[in-house]
Amino acid sequence: MWHDTMGYMGGNGWGHMLFGGAMMLVFWGLVIALIVILIKHFAKQRPHARAISPDALDILRERYARGEIDRQEYEERHRDLSS
Repeated sequence: MWHDTMGYMGGNGWGHMLFGGAMMLVFWGLVIALIVILIKHFAKQRPHARAISPDALDILRERYARGEIDRQEYEERHRDLSS
């Protein structure tokens, strides 16, 4: 009786629906994977944030120049950072 209600599907409708659903998941999985690969590729080409931001010695020099730390503290921290 169930096969009679399937009409044009000829009783194989469930198999085709499962295959179609699986293919849809594969398609969207490939699309998402491609997007992730492209994002990683372009992220590697950008200059690193570390190269743009000042390093610790630059910050130390700025703090000394503004008078936030005295000469002794500057020299101690400079020695620690340089080693």
